[in-house]
Parts: sequence; C-alpha cells; structure tokens
Amino acid sequence: MRHSRIAVVALAALVATSVAVAQTRVAPPTAVESVPLAPPPGAAVPVQAQPAPPAPTPPAPVPDVVPGPQPVQPAPVPQRPVTPEPVQPAPVPQVPLEPQPVQPPPTLPAPGPVLPMQPPTPQQQTGTINPNETLAGKRGDPSDVDQVLLVSKPVLMLSGQSSWDEGFKRLSESFRILRQEAEKAQLPVAGRPLTLFLETDDNGFRYEAMLPIGPAPAGDRNAAFGNGVRPGLTPAGPSFRFVHVAPYDDIDSTYETITAYLEAKSITVKDSFLEEYVGDLADPADPNLEINVYVQPR
Repeated sequence: MRHSRIAVVALAALVATSVAVAQTRVAPPTAVESVPLAPPPGAAVPVQAQPAPPAPTPPAPVPDVVPGPQPVQPAPVPQRPVTPEPVQPAPVPQVPLEPQPVQPPPTLPAPGPVLPMQPPTPQQQTGTINPNETLAGKRGDPSDVDQVLLVSKPVLMLSGQSSWDEGFKRLSESFRILRQEAEKAQLPVAGRPLTLFLETDDNGFRYEAMLPIGPAPAGDRNAAFGNGVRPGLTPAGPSFRFVHVAPYDDIDSTYETITAYLEAKSITVKDSFLEEYVGDLADPADPNLEINVYVQPR
C-alpha cells in the first residue's frame, strides 16, 4: 500500500507541471491598423487604393518539452501526532508499617479417625452418700466437651414412653415415683436423676428413668418395689459429656451442637443417649436448668 500511495502522488505532480508550462506560453502580437493623415485645405483628396489584407501572422513557435523524466516533488511526510508522555508522579517515601496481628478464622476440627480416648481417673468413693453427685464427678463446662469415663452405679429404674409435648411432664412424674419407692424401701438417694433415651421418632420417645441409690439397710436386701419400678445399673464406659444450661424447651439447640461435633470428628456413637438433670425438673422455662448429656462411642 505504501508504494501505491507514492505512485499516485508522483502522477499528480507531473500533471500539475504540464499545466503550468502551458500557461506560460506567450500569445502572438495583435496587428495594429494605421490611419493616414488628413490633406491640407484646398488640396485634392487622392483616391486611395484599398489596402491589401495583412499577411497572416505565423503562430509563435511552442518550445518543445524536453522528453525525459520530470522531477517529482516528494510527497509531504504526514506529521504523526505527538503523544504526550505520561508524567510519572514523584515517588512517595515508603513509611514502614508495623505488622498487625492477624486473627485466624475459626475452623471446625478436621474430620478424621477417632483417636483413642484417654479415660480420666474415676472419682474415688469416699463412702459418703451425696444426693447431688453426678456420674462424671466434677461439674462440666457449657462451652466445652468433656471425655469422661462413666462407672456403673445402682439405680431404681422405671420404663415409659411419651410424646414430645408431654415429655417434660412424664419425666417429672417418673422421678417422683422413683423417689417414693426409694423412700419406701429406705434406700438413700445417691445421685442426680437420669433418663436413658432408647428410641426416638417424630411422635415421641421410649425411655428408662433412673434414680441412683445407696446400699440397702442391713438385713433388707430383697425389698419389693411397686409401680413398675425395678433395680438396675447406669451405663458405663468412655463417654462425651455436653452441658446444656438453658430452658428445657431449648434443648434441641444443644443436640444440634452435639450432631455437628460428632459429624466433624467422624465419631460413630450408640443409638441411646443419657441425660443427667443437675437441676430439678420443676419448670421447663427455667433459664438456669443444667443438664449433662452423655453420648458413648461405639
């Protein structure tokens, strides 16, 4: 494309030169007519013959154009637009910044195999019966999960089932019956009441209500119990303890926490779970009701 553009410019220059040469040619001189002078007064006017027509003037010779290449005017070089150079800002002195502490984001424990549980030392029996003693011995932390080792204790048991709406009322009634039977048999209460949940569904649950007891009085080891009450033992072995401190109506939130923890740790547990009531089941809206929830790995 660049060579085509140069040829077009050269041809335009050659045409312009030829027109300029033609315009500089000199035109031939025009013939001037002479008028004779008038004769003096009284003189006879001679008859003048008709002048002969002037001979035609030959055209002026046209200078020949010298053949050969004509000088070509160079095409004007287009002026490129001048792009202003960007002005570099003056360097800003770097002020050393003090590193700020970065808080790591909270993370769930990575799933993995269950590590062998380190069982704590079981609480030593002092021989003193404490009606407020818990299975794990020490009080739990609501913000943490404890790994504890449960030791079997003798209890009075009462089986039952209930809907979820009637659950709190049925459990309270079961513990009342157990305390009555323990009192009839002169058995001291040796711990907090418990509920072992055996089966649950959308409609309700089956359970075993338990009341830890001390040894029977001497000579009365075969006491009979009524109202479906029978002797038994609490579950034993390694367990995870979760603590619920809130109204009983809000205990579902604690079980959601338990489920999330077990899934994050990939822990498989038994189908049954155990609730231990550190506080009395008197008011389901009690905000200070404390309950230990024990789940046992398989």
